[in-house]
Amino acid sequence: MVFTKEDILKAFEEIGEIAYERGVIIDIGVYGGSAIALQWEFRRSTRDVDIVVFGDPQFLREAAATVADRHGWPDNWINDAVKGFVSVRQDLQMYLEFPKGTESPGLRVFTPTPEYLLAMKCMAMRTGSGEHRSDIGDIEILRITGIKSDQDVLTLVEKYYPAKLVTPRTLFGIQEILDAMNKEQKRPGFEIGG
Repeated sequence: MVFTKEDILKAFEEIGEIAYERGVIIDIGVYGGSAIALQWEFRRSTRDVDIVVFGDPQFLREAAATVADRHGWPDNWINDAVKGFVSVRQDLQMYLEFPKGTESPGLRVFTPTPEYLLAMKCMAMRTGSGEHRSDIGDIEILRITGIKSDQDVLTLVEKYYPAKLVTPRTLFGIQEILDAMNKEQKRPGFEIGG
């Protein structure tokens, strides 16, 4: 199953309504492909919604299960597996509050800045092909940050993560992405960010 931006926003609205009705405010960070699908046009869907809860995780699990039941979605449509890649130096920004049109929110959604999301994707660096997940395609976010050299990417990654955690796989992946971008830039009519 895949979730579009519209699916995710509708689900967040429903979770926000549940929280609002119970007088609860839940804060979540949305990461990975989910954050990309919400904020930018180069990725339109995701297989799940990667979140970290900054509040009552049990309440969120129950609300997410209610939403899953309503729509016939799998129980793991929302998950916190991404927490293994979250930096202690997080750089989040407010995305939206739900439900809309109320005096106070039930759900506040935060997303990473483009730079922080790029660093997270570099650290994950899954390189699968076909049906396997890959972070290579998601690092299109590199264009949004305006970073153009592998050293600048590495400096950015080390802003959020200790240098000792940067693996050779991460370095190779960064170089592979930059090489592909450089080849693309040499094509006639290509423009960064276009």
